[in-house]
Amino acid sequence: MLKEFKEFALRGNVMDMAVGVVIGGAFGKIVTSLVQDIMMPIFGFLTAGMDFAGLKIVLSPAGVNEAGEEVAETAIMYGNFIQTTVDFIIIAASIFIAIKMINKLRRKQEAVEEEAAPAGPTETELLTEIRDLLKEK
Repeated sequence: MLKEFKEFALRGNVMDMAVGVVIGGAFGKIVTSLVQDIMMPIFGFLTAGMDFAGLKIVLSPAGVNEAGEEVAETAIMYGNFIQTTVDFIIIAASIFIAIKMINKLRRKQEAVEEEAAPAGPTETELLTEIRDLLKEK
C-alpha cells in the first residue's frame, strides 16, 4: 500500500498539480493586493472617498438587550460583495491575459520550430523513389 501511494504521489500529474496550486495561491495574493491596494482606492476616489468594504444595510444595530447581553449588529454587507465581484473580474481578466500571452508565445515557438525543421521529401516522393529503385533492379 505504501508503494502504491508513493507511485501515486510522485506521478508527474500530481506534482504538476501541486506546483499549480502553490503558484495559484501566490497569484491569488498578488491579485488580492492589486484589488485592495490599487484598484479599490481608485474606485473610492472616483466615488468621492467611499469605502466599498464599509458599505452595508443595517438590519438591526449592535447594542445591549434587556438581559444585559451584547447583541451583534446584523447587516447586509453589499460592499464586500462589490469588492469580491471586482476581485473575480480582475482575477478572470488576469488569467485570460496570462493564457493569451502563453498561447501567443507557444504559436511563435511552433512557427520557429517549423521554419527550423528541414523540409524532407514527402511520402509521395519517397514512394516514387522506392518504385524507381525497384524498377532498376
